[in-house]
Amino acid sequence: MSTALAGPPGEAADAAAKAPRHKKPRDHAQRMRRTGLLLSAPAVVIMLAVAIAPLVDAAWLSLWHKRLTTPDANSFAGLSNYWVVLKDPLWWTDVWTTVVLTIGTVAVEFVLGFGLAQLMQRAIHLRRTLRTIVLIPYGIVTVVSAYAWRYAFDPSTGFVNDWFGTDTAWFDNRWSALFVIALSEIWKTTPFMSLLLLGGLIQVSPDVHEAARVDGAGAWQRLTRVTLPIMKQAILVALLFRTMDAFRIFDSVFVMTGGANDTETVSFLAYRQLVSRTALGLGSAISVLLFACVLLIAFLFIKLFRTDVSQLGSPQ
Repeated sequence: MSTALAGPPGEAADAAAKAPRHKKPRDHAQRMRRTGLLLSAPAVVIMLAVAIAPLVDAAWLSLWHKRLTTPDANSFAGLSNYWVVLKDPLWWTDVWTTVVLTIGTVAVEFVLGFGLAQLMQRAIHLRRTLRTIVLIPYGIVTVVSAYAWRYAFDPSTGFVNDWFGTDTAWFDNRWSALFVIALSEIWKTTPFMSLLLLGGLIQVSPDVHEAARVDGAGAWQRLTRVTLPIMKQAILVALLFRTMDAFRIFDSVFVMTGGANDTETVSFLAYRQLVSRTALGLGSAISVLLFACVLLIAFLFIKLFRTDVSQLGSPQ
């Protein structure tokens, strides 16, 4: 066999070393991630500036005894405003009211939203029309929605009492008023929950369900061991966003009850101190505490879902 055309072994090695190499997928992913960060950086900077500037201002004001009505009597307070708020039973009453509304509304919204998400996913005919109809309540301004629910349950102008044949004064009692407020929030924001959960349901492949069905898994087992674990990230986003938003509830309470009959929430308490009583120090302290509560909610949700992920990934 002739070897006249074969070059020296060293030349073959050099040619192989100089040949273009395909870039690794990891390098491509890093480059794409870097590009995404650069493109989103301006928007992130603007959002942080818009969000951080009021927060810093509120944190600074919370350290002062300051009222708009007595500008000459301002004095440095340190952390005393926070102590005044935390030792006041009204703060803890409002926190409890806010927690009850948050847990009640988010829990119901998750169940209803998950059902609507499955309905929108499985709809074959008029799928776009169905999704549009479901999202209509979310497109209504919260104040407008709150006024509609207020007039519907008002004994003199509403029709709810006529439906049930009662003369209940819904807004004269704490729990009935909170029930109406929760109903308005559920009706308004369940479409948002269903939209986020629909994004998670789309990630669940029908082949996975079919494989589980072949293995003998029932409907409940497929839901709890296949569907929910796969869409856990979408569930985290939906629950986290709605819980943080529900904890800051203000519009519905302001329109329906004005905080009367122990229906005041933390956001309404901050508004009342800042606007009605012009107590900038105390109101800012409440606002900072509200922000801290929202951060705590975010931390607990992320911690909880990380624990669930580790448990789901562990061998049985």
